[in-house]
Amino acid sequence: MNQLIKLWILGITILVMVQSCQIPSEYDKMVATELAKGIRQDSLFLGIHLGMTSKDFFTHCWELNKQEMIKQGMGNISVEYDVSHLLRHEGKMNFYPTFYEDKIVEMPVHYKYDAFAWTNEYSVDTLLVDVLKIIETTYGPLTKFEHPEKGTVYVRVDGNRRIRVFKNLLQDKVSVFFTDLTIEPEKYDLRLMKNQQ
Repeated sequence: MNQLIKLWILGITILVMVQSCQIPSEYDKMVATELAKGIRQDSLFLGIHLGMTSKDFFTHCWELNKQEMIKQGMGNISVEYDVSHLLRHEGKMNFYPTFYEDKIVEMPVHYKYDAFAWTNEYSVDTLLVDVLKIIETTYGPLTKFEHPEKGTVYVRVDGNRRIRVFKNLLQDKVSVFFTDLTIEPEKYDLRLMKNQQ
């Protein structure tokens, strides 16, 4: 009986050890490979870039607003840019950066058709096709991954810059997140900060 207990404990120990040695996923490998290059890719869009100070961002947006290229966005808490010329239907992108130590570390962008309907023509799936084309034309091909919460996510990593594209079904939009991977999200992401407290 004593031998059986020893074997059972050994089996549990081996199982725990195997589970704790996680094999890096394809996504983890992609991130590690790109960060190891030591290359900075900070450009985003409309002359905005990762690492831009809040003062420079607001000054730049003020100039773009005077040129009538952008305007105040949804709920007066974002910047709106008309991207109808890039989409199959009239639509907008709204964005507002996340700052850490007064520099842009992440840029959430949300695309939406002006007219939404539960038809294929105006669906989030159709919008996703349009947004993927915009992102891939501008930044290069994306890789498809499955995320436990967001579902299908399309990702591109160039040096420090990660781009994630996914459907936001609750709000009938497609979200694109540009992130500087050299800054740990725990330092600036309020959701993560709340989870740590």
